Amino acid sequence: MSINKPSDIAANLQIGPTSLGMVRIFVESDEVNLPLDFEPDEADEIAEELKAAAAQARAMAK
Repeated sequence: MSINKPSDIAANLQIGPTSLGMVRIFVESDEVNLPLDFEPDEADEIAEELKAAAAQARAMAK
């Protein structure tokens, strides 16, 4: 699946700190439970990428 291909898959997304000092992104659907752990610096980079993508999407929607 690519970024531009629509999907009918529904999933829940949870983001929070773990007791080991990591940041966990947890994706849960009927088919999968996927915990993804990141160092705090990596999580900051992901947050920056999300904000940049949101800005680009806003610009494309205009």
